[in-house]
Amino acid sequence: MSQAPSCNPPHSSSVPIPAASQHTSPCQACGACCAFFRVSFYWAEAAELNARWVEPLTPHLSCMAGTNRKSPRCEALGGQVGQHVACSIYAQRPSPCHELQAGDEKCQRARAAHGLPPLA
Repeated sequence: MSQAPSCNPPHSSSVPIPAASQHTSPCQACGACCAFFRVSFYWAEAAELNARWVEPLTPHLSCMAGTNRKSPRCEALGGQVGQHVACSIYAQRPSPCHELQAGDEKCQRARAAHGLPPLA
C-alpha cells in the first residue's frame, strides 16, 4: 500500500453495516487504513473479487476501487471511519489488507491522519 494525502472527511458508504452491540476488533470501529492507503496488488488476485471492487492500475497491478484517488476510500468499506465500519468483502480481501495489522506503523499513520488516537 502506498501513502495517500492525509485529509479525508468522514464519509458513509452504501455498503450495509451488520448490527453489533460490541466491536469484536478495533478495526470494526476504525477503517482508517481503508480510507487512507491505495490498496494495490498483483492483477491475478483480482480474479477472486467481483469486478465491482477492482480497478486496473498498471498491466500487472490492480487496486481496490476507490483507493487510487486523491482522497482514497475503498468502495468495499461501509460505515463511518472512526465510528463503526465493515468490509463487504472481508473474506476475499486482497493480500495488502491481510498484511496490515491493527496497531502497526501503517495503522497508526492512517489513524493519525483521521484524527484518531493511536492503538495501544
